[in-house]
Amino acid sequence: MVKHQPLQVYEKQVFVSFVTGIYGCRWKRYQRSQDDSSRWECTWFVILCSSFLLLLFWAYFWLVAQNDFNEFNWLVYNRSGEWRDETIPILASTTVGFSYITFLLILALFHISLGQQLNLYWVHKIGVLATLLTTISGVISVDDVWGDEWDILLVSLQSTAPFLHIGALVTVTAISWLVAGYVVRRERSNFQVTMLLIYMVILLAVYLAPLAFTCPCIMDRHSLGPRPDIIGRRGAPMLAPENTMVSFNRALQYGASSLEADVTISVDGFPFLMRDRTLKRTTDVRKVFPGRQYEDASFFNWTEIRSLNAGQWFLETDPYWTVESLTARDRSRIGNQTVCSLLEMLRLAARTNSSALLNVRRPPPEHPRYRSWFMDTLWAVQKAGISQKRVTWTPDTDRGRVRGLQQTANEKLSVEDIRRRGITSLTLHYSKASHKDLQEFLANNVSVTVYPVNEPWLYSILWCSGVPSVSSDAPQVLRKVPYPIWLMSRTAYNFIWITSDLVSIALVIGIFGFQNYHMIRWRMRGMQTYNPEQIMLSAVARRSSRDVNIMKEKLIFSGAALTGCHSLKLDTTKQVNNGLSSTEELCLYPENGYATYSHGDLGH
Repeated sequence: MVKHQPLQVYEKQVFVSFVTGIYGCRWKRYQRSQDDSSRWECTWFVILCSSFLLLLFWAYFWLVAQNDFNEFNWLVYNRSGEWRDETIPILASTTVGFSYITFLLILALFHISLGQQLNLYWVHKIGVLATLLTTISGVISVDDVWGDEWDILLVSLQSTAPFLHIGALVTVTAISWLVAGYVVRRERSNFQVTMLLIYMVILLAVYLAPLAFTCPCIMDRHSLGPRPDIIGRRGAPMLAPENTMVSFNRALQYGASSLEADVTISVDGFPFLMRDRTLKRTTDVRKVFPGRQYEDASFFNWTEIRSLNAGQWFLETDPYWTVESLTARDRSRIGNQTVCSLLEMLRLAARTNSSALLNVRRPPPEHPRYRSWFMDTLWAVQKAGISQKRVTWTPDTDRGRVRGLQQTANEKLSVEDIRRRGITSLTLHYSKASHKDLQEFLANNVSVTVYPVNEPWLYSILWCSGVPSVSSDAPQVLRKVPYPIWLMSRTAYNFIWITSDLVSIALVIGIFGFQNYHMIRWRMRGMQTYNPEQIMLSAVARRSSRDVNIMKEKLIFSGAALTGCHSLKLDTTKQVNNGLSSTEELCLYPENGYATYSHGDLGH
């Protein structure tokens, strides 16, 4: 018995070739397959998805951690002894890795949607593994060097959670097309049911996620408090060398109402401003005193300290990539800066009617001024002529001997402890100041200053929380935030939340219904389209080999050289499951524009 069945003429499929070629280096048609992907390739797809999620987390972390890049570089400097902007290679590698993994994942999803077999090229497998291992090592390193910074993720969700929810909603809704196609168009199995249940659980979790959100800026506009005051933390260190007079002047020019400084006591009892334990990073001590660059700054006398240059390092290292924006006059002024004394800074605050926040570093026990450091500091305050009510002192030690100054603590205390110690304000790291704690402190008339606040999103959520003041390395940035970056009433947000969930539900139901309806119509018609990727050699349900596919392509595409009906006998006579053997004959009719094959079944 001979059966004739037309073969479809091959059409160019540029997009499919592009997808399969880049993902699996399968540029030829006969190299592709629509068979089920092997477990090994499915495992690589899981690894690819895991790498994408990890890199997404990693990229988001560094996006919100921009607020603390200065702190990160300072921590690395204390470990390595060399000042470098370590965030640049991290951001560059993260951008490249995330783009690469995202591109591969998109190609893999196209494979699934087009019904193509997953077959990741070995070069990409090496790239995925390298990216994954590099990211894991980065996470471990950050946890070791900068473990406290993970708290910023929870803090940032107070600002980004509503927008991340919308993004997650769009993503899980779009994935429903792939899930529906996998579940509807295949025979039922336990694995399919499991995948469907997992998807439904994830979908439900995304729908209900806003119930767990705590967003201070979801509030009535009339309840918004006054704009928080900005304290210039070490002046404006992104525009001028930290803890110098030019830096403090810049901070005041950009709207800072107070100045914050780090105070160290010299060996002869003169308070000066220095953040580091040594003078190596911010002065030319290695040039002036080569043998003392690692010596504690407090063991220098004031004459030696004053002889050092405290501005040239800023021009040479350009720690914040801002030197090019400076004028020639500004560079000249910065290059001639010396170490600033506490007296000079307080006099500037007094002239400009500003306040001062002092972080005093107590000298080591072997220091000559170990027991009188607070008197030396108090002497500078009194000599500067500034009102003691405008000076805030930290740390919380020797309170009984330091009177008249505003008392503050840099640790989170209970309201009872604050009252018992006579403290009027707290200076807290933003990770220690939750929205609930801030509301409790403000309700009990305890002023709170939060540090460091360098990004508009963090400044906005603290503004919505009612914080009266923030300490910032970037007053020039916060000056451009006249209003919270977003503010929404609870009613408006609930409307957006419920509406977006309902739209997503309707789309998911519609997608599953469409996929199911399409499958039912296909089955009722009893028709199966012939895909050029899977041309069958017989009516028997068996797949063609790679060699037969190659022969077919050669025959079809050489049709212009053939006339009439040219037959090609394919040596495919073999036993099949039903015990029949077959002989196949492929013919091309150029005048008709299509090819046919004949299939002869011979019984035993």
